Parts: sequence; C-alpha cells; structure tokens
Amino acid sequence: MAGYARGGRRSEILETFTRHVAERGYDRANFGDVASELGLSKGTIVHHFGTKDRMLAEVQETYMRARLAEAHELFDHLPDAPQRIAALVHAGVRYSAREPATTVAFQREVVRLVDQPGMESARALRDEYRDLVVGVLHDGESDGTFVPGDARLRSLQMFGSLHWMWTWFDPDGRLAPAAVAAEFALTLLRGLGVDEAAARAAADPAGVAAAAVDDVVGAAPSALKRSDSAVSAPTSA
Repeated sequence: MAGYARGGRRSEILETFTRHVAERGYDRANFGDVASELGLSKGTIVHHFGTKDRMLAEVQETYMRARLAEAHELFDHLPDAPQRIAALVHAGVRYSAREPATTVAFQREVVRLVDQPGMESARALRDEYRDLVVGVLHDGESDGTFVPGDARLRSLQMFGSLHWMWTWFDPDGRLAPAAVAAEFALTLLRGLGVDEAAARAAADPAGVAAAAVDDVVGAAPSALKRSDSAVSAPTSA
C-alpha cells in the first residue's frame, strides 16, 4: 500500500536520504525527492523520522558508533601506537572505498556536529573517537615512539587528511585505496618521529595493521565499479 513503510523500508528511506546528502549536500537533500524515488508519501518519512535534522543526526550517530566499535576492536588486535595509528588511517580510507555514500555524507556535513541542536549524541561520539586517537598519540609520546608535540593538534591533522577525501578520492583512480592509505600513514608516522623502518612496517598495506583492518572492517575492494551509490569526485588519485 502506498505510503506505508513495510518491513525494511525505514532503512531504505535512510539509505536513500544518505545517498542524497552525499551527492548534493544536506541543504539540497529533501523529503520530496526521497519520497518520489521510493514511491512513498512525504508523510511516511515524517512518521518514521520526524524532521530532516533528525535523519541527519541518525546518519551521523550510526556512522560514529560503527567507527568507534571498529577502533576498539582494532586496538585489541594491535599492541603499539604506530600500528594503531596506521590501522585507523587504513580504516579511514577503507570506509571511503567500501561505504562511499555513508562516508561522504558524514564527511561533508561533519561541521554540523560543532554546535547544531539535535547533534549532541553524534557530537559526543565524535569527541569520544577523537579522545581515543589523542590517547594513542599520548601513549606513543610517553614510550618514546613519537616525538613530543600537541596530541590534540596532531589528531586534527590526521582527521583533516581523511575527512576531505570526499573532494578528490576515487577508489578506481590512479592509486588503489590501500596505496593511498599506506602513503597517508607513512607520512603521518614520519611526522611523529617514528623510525623509518618501523613506520614503513606499520603503514605497509600487506602488514599487520592493514591485516587487522581486513579482519575488522573487511577487505579493500581491488577495483570498485561505479554505481548509483558511489559519489563522483571532481578530481582523483
């Protein structure tokens, strides 16, 4: 029956909205287009989600809960700070290849976590993830693996390189996702003062950290095909 969100249609609505946010941005995504694409009434979407702000908050919260759970599981696999940092970088790039719409929707609208009403839960999850990374950076500095520095600022450098990938990254581009992740991780670890051999070992796409990401997040696609859920980038690497 038209207008009735049977069974899995709620998740279908959220998935479609997420893709629209990734492709167009939040301001240009709207209930009317989602309803038209799915053959539903706008009232059905309102019944399930209330407002567009609430839908975006659910997208952000769901994304961050998954990333936090994966980070903790990765840390259970990996004992030292360089491996943990490398794994988080590999995972960050992996998300852009495996979950392009969800990841881009999060990345391009992450600024709304700063102070937008209704984003309190998503903001707390984001802060928890940041604190997790800052803790690893402190651990590496404490044991002499990383040179002294401002861990909070370093975490922002790491997040910045990953969160702007939506503007240029193409998983079918010149470099495979694993190669992009390895280069990012190696550059970051060198900046933290990690010995060259240890930095290369941690960043290695065939190394222990990347293997842990395979186990926790899933293997990186070797060559993703473009689909309706993939988001085009203006340039590629």
